[in-house]
Amino acid sequence: MLTRAEIDDILKLIDGSDFTELKLEMGDLKLELRKGPAQSAPFVPKAQDQAPGPHPPAAAVAVPAPVVASGGGSEIPAPLLGTFWHAPRPGADPFVKPGDSVTADTVIGIIEVMKLMNSVSAGMAGTVLEISAPNGELVEHGQCLIRIQPH
Repeated sequence: MLTRAEIDDILKLIDGSDFTELKLEMGDLKLELRKGPAQSAPFVPKAQDQAPGPHPPAAAVAVPAPVVASGGGSEIPAPLLGTFWHAPRPGADPFVKPGDSVTADTVIGIIEVMKLMNSVSAGMAGTVLEISAPNGELVEHGQCLIRIQPH
């Protein structure tokens, strides 16, 4: 199993190279990375990736600086590539919903990377305007997860 640091190193190597695709297979582990424009085929997670399960989040992830959105509010970007989950487990209430007040430390969701659950914090105080990223869908690094109107 790859460690979080090893995954980050792989992502840095790909990002800094001319390569646009990497396929890595080690035993049961299969990792496929692509950079560039979004592919036309939708991402379909395997059955085992459909729900984050009862595992607690592994670690909080530093959120990149919010981006001021043209439609108002600030966009909170994904700090890493993975599957974005609105709630801690299937059937549970979402971490946040539009209209909720949040602080910089409020958990807004979980990004799952290779069965590791990474809590994502709002990074700023404000009111949630919109949840932009769909539940259970792949998000790219820097993709808008939610929009917040700062206090």
